[in-house]
Amino acid sequence: MTTVAPVALRRKVELTIDGEAVTTREGATILEACRASGIEVPTLCYLETLAPVNACRVCVVEVDGSRALVPACSRPVAPGMVVHTGSERVRTSRRMVLELLASSVDLSTAEGDVHRWIDEYGAQPGRHGPPAAPTERDRARAGEHEPPAVGLAATVAQAVKRDNDQYVRDYSKCILCYKCVEACGEEAQNTFAIAVAGRGFDARISTELDVALPDSACVYCGNCIAVCPTGALMFVSEHDLRARGEWDESRQDVTRTVCPYCGVGCNLELHVQDNRIVKVTSPLDHDVTGGNLCVKGRFGFEFAQGD
Repeated sequence: MTTVAPVALRRKVELTIDGEAVTTREGATILEACRASGIEVPTLCYLETLAPVNACRVCVVEVDGSRALVPACSRPVAPGMVVHTGSERVRTSRRMVLELLASSVDLSTAEGDVHRWIDEYGAQPGRHGPPAAPTERDRARAGEHEPPAVGLAATVAQAVKRDNDQYVRDYSKCILCYKCVEACGEEAQNTFAIAVAGRGFDARISTELDVALPDSACVYCGNCIAVCPTGALMFVSEHDLRARGEWDESRQDVTRTVCPYCGVGCNLELHVQDNRIVKVTSPLDHDVTGGNLCVKGRFGFEFAQGD
């Protein structure tokens, strides 16, 4: 007779968030507990399908007994924990992070409520001065940052990289959230075509040995585009429509369907504007894809519209 081991049950954890008693599951993060309780904690680098890397630091909160502010996206809850998500210390930290990001990075196409957060926390990116001229960061020596002229704000501005027919890389919008690196690596694709090169302000996303993307290990699955929170990675179709001032999400319909290329059953979300597919995504909550696709599912839609 075969016996089946009982499934381990997750215990409940009680903690206090902003003065309110909260009960959540054991192993949950502070961010998950806050979201379940309807408490907003801003974040740019977190995605539920990827392991948190604590990169953006916008989600920091104050925990009683902790010397430093802690990242809500990765700190697990503990019994009796007392969390403050809106203390002056927290607000000051978030204001500084948002201010530095907005002064050095183009956040014009960032997802979510970034601009609302900038206003809400009183960030003033302009006080660092006007942005410095774009530079060719790929040619910079690792660790050898050259500060801009006095009165100018150091930026990551650089030319858009367009070396393939599927997507463009506009690293002037990159906040180094590491999502693309994680999606390309062991979290999803296991291709490891990209990583972070350089140090400090000269840190940047790069292919191995800084080769051109078509010469790298990239398989053009586009999973890096799917997780990018700022538009640094973008479909060519979307980029071109934005450049012409024709991109309009209010005129777009999103239709969920099944990828026709094989029998795996990946779900697609077709974003259609003016009766043309302008990009393809996949739902994060789908148990087959988890937001990921292959090159055919992500980019092989031209046949449907005669391209």
